[in-house]
Amino acid sequence: MENLEHTHNGGSENPEERDYLVRGTALGGKVRAFAVRSTNLVEELRRRHDTFPTATAALGRTLTTAAMMGAMLKGEEKLTIQVKGSGPLGQIVADANAKGEVRGYVDHPHVHLPSNAMGKLDVAGAVGTEGFLYVTKDLGLKEPYRGSVPIVSGELGEDFTYYFAASEQTPSAVGIGVLVAPDNSVISAGGLIVQLLPGLSDEEIDAIERAISTLPPVSALIDQGLSPEELIKWVLPDVNIQESLDVVFRCECSRERVERTLISLGSEEIQGIIDDQGVAEVVCHFCNETYQFEREDLEQILEQTRR
Repeated sequence: MENLEHTHNGGSENPEERDYLVRGTALGGKVRAFAVRSTNLVEELRRRHDTFPTATAALGRTLTTAAMMGAMLKGEEKLTIQVKGSGPLGQIVADANAKGEVRGYVDHPHVHLPSNAMGKLDVAGAVGTEGFLYVTKDLGLKEPYRGSVPIVSGELGEDFTYYFAASEQTPSAVGIGVLVAPDNSVISAGGLIVQLLPGLSDEEIDAIERAISTLPPVSALIDQGLSPEELIKWVLPDVNIQESLDVVFRCECSRERVERTLISLGSEEIQGIIDDQGVAEVVCHFCNETYQFEREDLEQILEQTRR
């Protein structure tokens, strides 16, 4: 069900539409589904990290899946997805929680490859077809839950499908996509996860699989103006939508947090920075915000380490 995306020239009908996801069930609770529009989220991170189109598509697909997997959590639970493939992108990381807050980055944002044989963005070439996909869930227990599977295609939709089957024992179909404009901006992004729970008949499974096989690329449907609710109804006409949640970019970094990190380096290290550079610049991996510390800031931090 993974759909390879491409670049095209048309703009979204409603670029100002908010990002949100919905969760629903069908067939008497034996199927659950999640769908999301993530266009603004992916564009925000494209802008912050200055990702090139193939990197944008790979990061966007991962962020989109993270948002939907976050919606499977409760309360203060959160998760991290790491895609460590053999391709030039290096590592892709996305964090999400149950509140619809997502952030992420890719090691090498300036990766753009020639289109693949189908004329689409070559995400598999950028991610690599070897490596591992890791999911770490902080469920408030002593130890976080960790699952990992080998990368099976590098297109990511198939890789997450395999993760759900192998690591969570839940047969799932994952469709995720990002459409990128010639000016590199994100036209549309979104995703759909359909999960089959115990108790379905063969006929019901066949009907769902048929509907999934006719689904056009998710990003194209979102570009045409379909809502997350309509995405789910394409596959599950009798869906009962149970929850809707805004999806937003949110990073946990702050100047105070960076200060605490600097303090934790210890007085010797900070004195070394003052002597060598006189200033410090700390850049957050996740959002690319830069925090500048002048000599007097560093001297105050040094004082704190001595208390």
